[in-house]
Amino acid sequence: MRSSRRRAIAVITVAVFAACGRTTSDAPKGAAPPEDFIRAALDTTVDPGVDFFAYAEGGWLAKHPIPASEASWGIGKEIQNDLYAKLRGINERAAAQQAPAGSDEQKIGDFWTTGMDSANADRLGLSPLGAVLAMIDSVKNVPGAIDAAFALRPLQVGVFFDVSIYQDERHSDVMAVHISQGGLGLPERDFYFNKEAGIAKIRAAYVVHIARTLGQLGRDSAAAGKAAQRVMAFETALAKASRKLEALRDPPKNYNKMRTADVTARHTPSIAWADRLGAWGIHPDSVIVGQPEFLDAVNRLLGATPLPVLQDYLRYHVAADYSPYLSKPFADEYFDFYRRTMSGAKEQRPRWKRVLDAEEEAMGMVLGRIFVKAYFPERSKQRYVAMVGAIRESYRERIARLAWMSDSTKTKAQQKLAAITSKVGYPDRWKDYSKLAIGTESFAANMMSASRWHFDDMLSKYGKPVDRTEWEMTPQTYNAYYNPSNNEIVLPAGIFWIPGVPDSLVDDAVAYGYAGASTIGHEITHGFDDEGRQFDAAGNLVNWWSAGDATKFKARADVLAKEFDAYEPIKGIHINGEASLGENLADYGGILLGIDAFKKTAQYKSGEKIGGLTPMQRYFLGYALSWQQQVREQNLRRQLLSDVHAPAKWRVLGPLSNIPEFYEAFGVKPGQPMWRPESARVEVW
Repeated sequence: MRSSRRRAIAVITVAVFAACGRTTSDAPKGAAPPEDFIRAALDTTVDPGVDFFAYAEGGWLAKHPIPASEASWGIGKEIQNDLYAKLRGINERAAAQQAPAGSDEQKIGDFWTTGMDSANADRLGLSPLGAVLAMIDSVKNVPGAIDAAFALRPLQVGVFFDVSIYQDERHSDVMAVHISQGGLGLPERDFYFNKEAGIAKIRAAYVVHIARTLGQLGRDSAAAGKAAQRVMAFETALAKASRKLEALRDPPKNYNKMRTADVTARHTPSIAWADRLGAWGIHPDSVIVGQPEFLDAVNRLLGATPLPVLQDYLRYHVAADYSPYLSKPFADEYFDFYRRTMSGAKEQRPRWKRVLDAEEEAMGMVLGRIFVKAYFPERSKQRYVAMVGAIRESYRERIARLAWMSDSTKTKAQQKLAAITSKVGYPDRWKDYSKLAIGTESFAANMMSASRWHFDDMLSKYGKPVDRTEWEMTPQTYNAYYNPSNNEIVLPAGIFWIPGVPDSLVDDAVAYGYAGASTIGHEITHGFDDEGRQFDAAGNLVNWWSAGDATKFKARADVLAKEFDAYEPIKGIHINGEASLGENLADYGGILLGIDAFKKTAQYKSGEKIGGLTPMQRYFLGYALSWQQQVREQNLRRQLLSDVHAPAKWRVLGPLSNIPEFYEAFGVKPGQPMWRPESARVEVW
């Protein structure tokens, strides 16, 4: 749900792009496709040495304004629309069947039918949350508030803190209990303190939103307003104790293994962790605490905060997390703050799209089994398996010739690179969802059922061998990730798309920039970015670098962090170069790996132009295609404060300004904005 925090896995971005490429043997020879899609996107009135993003994307962006229902628009949204159409068809066909109870088709059909029944949601109003709200009403003291917090966790409502089970960072073959900071309604701690005018308006609007939500729960407006102020004060205190976004990207400092009893004794005397976890059926001798000082603050706040404030805080978070699945007034209030105020959307998305979004969260893998059979044949999967091999070989060669890295560290880096597992398209073994119950009672009831299933599934992993075949994303997701604990890259089927362009019309140059650089190379590089490099070939958090090499790496990476610190997308708000360093290093590394792999293709060696563009020009334009996006200012502001990814435009401008081949391809000259003196350029890989 909205408030829950999972472990960090290095992803490309959220809802931004997918990739589609082809192997050398499939690439068209000679002629350009009619109305070449790469050339059609250009704004040739812009000098690529002045603003390469505007040059590469300007023509397309001018013809694709942001729809009123969206906070941004770009290639990812175009792909999403294509995926929506396919997934809607699967749902409608399932709903029309008389499928056997418990089958995938029954679950999909009933979820769709119930989610689309807005009249039933309006009739039910708040009643789907009745039992949960009654539980909160019955809270009599602090232990009761803690009871409620633990009861809400199976519903994926994250209050006070986060408790999750995933791999022990230092022992990747063991599943461990992790306790970390959480419980905020705004995206990150800095939203509570940043003085920029737009952020200040968001804070004020958040208090109004809390008041309106509490009003929908039955409070009169005056009382709701006062209660909202107190809830905001409580969350601000939680935020003050929370670590900043960049501080959360330091794995050793966020790994504090403790005896379970010691967490209670040293940090939270009000929470008997052994008993609480035991009630869930797990009995860990030790747990991993991400931010011990945060637990200290939670313990103080629980003792110092009046009980009615704690209850209102709990009520608000339950209502906010489930509002999208309730009656229209609740869904509209959620939209008004989280989509309109926070992101800039002007109107609700169609209900059918919102139902598909919820279904993806609730049971996306069930849908995925059907999706891949219809839309991602085995031959497509094998094509991208081959591209992973080409990019991996490029990295092997780059590591071998690094002048700044010692031979001992190189040897271990090569071992880690060789050990990276690649998962392409869809799982080889599908997860068992037979115990997931989906009915026709209500949209919210189905979301609660799915939340409980996911929670029970998480608990079931404790004490069992790690399942390294499991996927964190569904096949129909237009995204990808690197998981350091598994030392793996995961590339869902949904990422291999270019909207409206058949695979037969995508040449190698575009494919290696689009899929090879910004997807495959990006994810592999995450294994060696400032965070990922601290995990070894087996996925354990261990220092395998020599002290000298680690110092050299940091000095070189700091150059990139400072470059991004200098970008100011909104006056008064700079990109956080330290928080976004991992993603920026992955973009930079992915481009270099893609170049090396592309240079081995027949298209590059021929030098033949397509659409009037040289092979290397098309390569860089293929990379830029991945970030073909424009965004409303509200959403840009949210991203700058809460996302470890730099905004799309600067993911083009930043890394390319460090690449000599880019200068050569487009004739970038000293003094132009895209030019950096050689002495000032990043040089890591």
